[in-house]
Amino acid sequence: MSALFAELSSASTSMGVISLRRRREPSRNVDVYEVKLDDDFLMSSLFTVAEVEVARLGLAACSADELDVVVGGLGLGYTAIAALEDERVRSLAVIEALPQVIGWHEDGLLPDASGLTADRRTQLVQGDFFARLAAGDDLDPTAPGRRFHAILVDIDHSPTHVLHPSHAPFYQPAGLRRVASYLQPDGVFALWSDDPPDADFLASLGQVFAHTDAHVVTFPNFYTGAESANTVYVAR
Repeated sequence: MSALFAELSSASTSMGVISLRRRREPSRNVDVYEVKLDDDFLMSSLFTVAEVEVARLGLAACSADELDVVVGGLGLGYTAIAALEDERVRSLAVIEALPQVIGWHEDGLLPDASGLTADRRTQLVQGDFFARLAAGDDLDPTAPGRRFHAILVDIDHSPTHVLHPSHAPFYQPAGLRRVASYLQPDGVFALWSDDPPDADFLASLGQVFAHTDAHVVTFPNFYTGAESANTVYVAR
């Protein structure tokens, strides 16, 4: 049995202090991995259903037999790992702004890290996803000029609750057009959100993409004894 609590990593970044913690949850008899930015909880290994569904729903909307995929935001790795479960994926570029987060995976601090870092399809790219889009930079440095079959994003809390003000333009029509410019003609953009479906954001998606959906993903929350829900937007 592991210790009841351990801070596995902590570092100051331009966004605040990012930390990775492991604690024992006695009621579930499991180790829980949590990420905090200052005092704000970003993610927990207890609640990963919607993070997985970003990949599953996004890739299910792809029609190609072989897929080149980008994941924006590494975190605990659940979206990226779920993407690799699709046998059609031939390349996966995961873009993460904080080198410390990439280090967690490369150093094996997370229980499922090896499934991601050992897969030869995976490229971990240190950089600001939003800044790369805005500048027109390559999302996968190993394949200059590549356009992708799917771009899956899990970075901000929601289109209106962003971690940094510089992210906000991404969720407007001009920013979404930039996303579309990186996609194959039949490509898919999928986005995780902690909030219910947002009519204004769906309208922005509709200005850029031919087909848009907002999937409400529910999962049991043992803290509250009820169901919680996230939203996964899928646009093609």
